[in-house]
Amino acid sequence: MKIKNTELKIIKGDITELEVGAIVNAANNKLVMGGGVAGVIRKKGGKVIEDEAVKKGPIKIGEAVETGAGSLKAKYVIHAATMGMDFATDETKIRQSCANSLRLAQKLKLKSIAFPALGCGVGGFPLKAAAKIMAQEVLRHAKYDSNPIEEIIFVLYDDEAFSEFKKYALGYVEYIQNKLSQGPFITVDIIIEVEGGIVLIERSNPPFGWAIPGGFVDYGETLEACAIREAKEETSLDIYDLEQMHTYSDPSRDPRFHTVTTVFVAKAKGRPKAGDDAQNAKIISLDEIKNFKLAFDHQDVLADYKKFRESK
Repeated sequence: MKIKNTELKIIKGDITELEVGAIVNAANNKLVMGGGVAGVIRKKGGKVIEDEAVKKGPIKIGEAVETGAGSLKAKYVIHAATMGMDFATDETKIRQSCANSLRLAQKLKLKSIAFPALGCGVGGFPLKAAAKIMAQEVLRHAKYDSNPIEEIIFVLYDDEAFSEFKKYALGYVEYIQNKLSQGPFITVDIIIEVEGGIVLIERSNPPFGWAIPGGFVDYGETLEACAIREAKEETSLDIYDLEQMHTYSDPSRDPRFHTVTTVFVAKAKGRPKAGDDAQNAKIISLDEIKNFKLAFDHQDVLADYKKFRESK
């Protein structure tokens, strides 16, 4: 399965036989290689792997370190601490150890990495849950990290684990890519109060018309931060006293696709200057709204704004 530039594979087999950049060892935080996957890696790759690992330990649970791979075909073994010496694990430990393994492989400039089912051996974590957690971290890495790893492989040793990961890991990624990618998309709009009126912009991109300043929320950005950024980009104004008014989610509110917008009210000083995708910007009174052809559902939004202000 392709996620942008990363290929995610789920196979049944022996992880120690793979010729990849790194294989991941679901380790304890002291990096002592006892049973499970760790024991197999030590047996086939040599005790030199454990000796090097122990010298780097102990590490915090959730962290990852690399060692050589001894006589294995892989270049490195990445030891991901999914548990302490009590062998107890949970969602946070598995999520962090998976994410940190990917970051470390990226730092090592590896093109491929292979994972076992983290936390599901000695840790006894449910396969279904581990599959979804690991898929979520791979999806985040592949979609949003710069220079993501080209090939990520989940390697399952038996039929049950293979079946669970194929169903729940691939199923989760397919749902996100095929279902959620259709939207709805998150936006903000900002009613900027200045000099006794509000700011409208004239859009230079379709849908054309006049509109309240606003735009799409970037990944990792809060609604409030987006509102401040969009106000600055489209009107050159620095806003303050930001206050959330209402959220609008009618699927037909935007002629392009389904958007959900949160409308903020804010104050600013000075004169607006059109920027970004705006070709004009001006301050108008509420009585003048009827004279403008407004894009989206902004006619209704400004009608609600009048009621909002009257209630204040």
